[in-house]
Amino acid sequence: RGRGGKTVTVIYGLPQNEAFLKGLCSELKRACGTGGAVIDGGVEVQGELRDRVRDALTKNGYVVKG
Repeated sequence: RGRGGKTVTVIYGLPQNEAFLKGLCSELKRACGTGGAVIDGGVEVQGELRDRVRDALTKNGYVVKG
């Protein structure tokens, strides 16, 4: 929605702390080698990177559902 047809990976269900979300976004962008942004209630990473995001989150101790 509003992305001009580009594919993005969105991560929801995170703590609603702005500083935490910014840090996590930076970490995921570094791990995936792509851009991204903090959006309302989550983190958005450019591209179809579900596997890389899942791996990065599980390495940090997060439980990933999908």
